[in-house]
Parts: sequence; structure tokens; C-alpha cells
Amino acid sequence: MTTLANLNHEILQCQNCELAKTRTKVVPGEGNENADIVFIGEAPGFNEDQQGSPFVGAAGKFPDELLESIHLDRTKVYICNIIKCRPPGNRDPLPQEIESCKRWLDHQLDIISPKVIVTLGRHSMARFFRGASIGKIHGTAQTINGRTYFAMYHPAAALHQQSLRKTIEADILKLPGIVQANEVKEDSTPTEPKPEQLSMF
Repeated sequence: MTTLANLNHEILQCQNCELAKTRTKVVPGEGNENADIVFIGEAPGFNEDQQGSPFVGAAGKFPDELLESIHLDRTKVYICNIIKCRPPGNRDPLPQEIESCKRWLDHQLDIISPKVIVTLGRHSMARFFRGASIGKIHGTAQTINGRTYFAMYHPAAALHQQSLRKTIEADILKLPGIVQANEVKEDSTPTEPKPEQLSMF
């Protein structure tokens, strides 16, 4: 197995928080171990929990369309979530659950070493954008310690609020330029923000 496959095998055995008692399947993530772009969502939903794959069912159709709009597919990127197990009833992930899963996500990013990390939704965004509001920073990027982070609404938001669909479609079109031309202004933040310093809103 590859290094990432070995790590994901470890994730499948995780018992670090209470979600291990209620999950059906762990959802480590899927895609290209050498991807330039990693998409990070929030948490697995019902279908993901049943299948063990991220962004499947109705929640997966729109992300696939977004990738197609910039001439990509799942084989060329990596897709995962802040936490690897479904919260009961699809509730928001709790801070302690995010913290319990932090090491898994950190190890995944270290192995893949992407050029750009795309945060999908406010919990994913809060992991990397200190005290920010997604309504204000979606479609923008910052670079911290040589790694670029690009904030987007979660694709599922378009299922609940149709007006966001065009916003999400417009934001994804900025991504190729960010990856290829490094058209991101260097952020002055010297280190990656710690979760406890971030605003969870």
C-alpha cells in the first residue's frame, strides 16, 4: 500500500471520539495522492456513512459538476472532510470531534502536499481562516507558510439555498488561476492558526 493508503487504513480503525460508536463506516477520503488540489468538506452525511466515500449521492452530483467546469475530475484531486465519521442526524461537528480528527487531516495534507487547499463550508474554513465569515471571504485565497487556502461555500448549501448555486459556480472558476499562476497575495500570518484560536460560527 502507498503511504496515504496506510494512513487511511489507520483512520478506519479510529476510536478517538464518540462518533466511533454511531458510525456505519469511516470516510477517510478519496482521490489522487499526488493531487495539486485538496478539497476539505465538513463531515460525512448519510450516504457517505453508508458507502465510506466522500460526497456521494445528491451531495456528490454538484461537486462533480463543479470539477467538470474547470476540466477536472475526482481522479485528479483529493477530497476529504474535517472529520471522518458522520455526526448523528447530520448535526454540525463538535469542536472536540474536530480536534480528535485533526491529526488525521494533518497527516493527509503532509503526505499529499497540495498546492491549494479548498475549504468547503464554514467549519472547514474555520480550520484555516482565523475568525473569518464565509459570507465575506468566499472566493478568496490566502497563503500561509507557502501553502494556499481557498474558501468556498459548501456545495450542499446550494441544495438548501438555490441562490448560492451561481456564487459557488463563479468561485470555482477562480481556482485554476490560483493553482497555475500563483496569483495569491502572500499572507502576513507567520504560522498556521491553531483551532482553539479560530472562531467557530
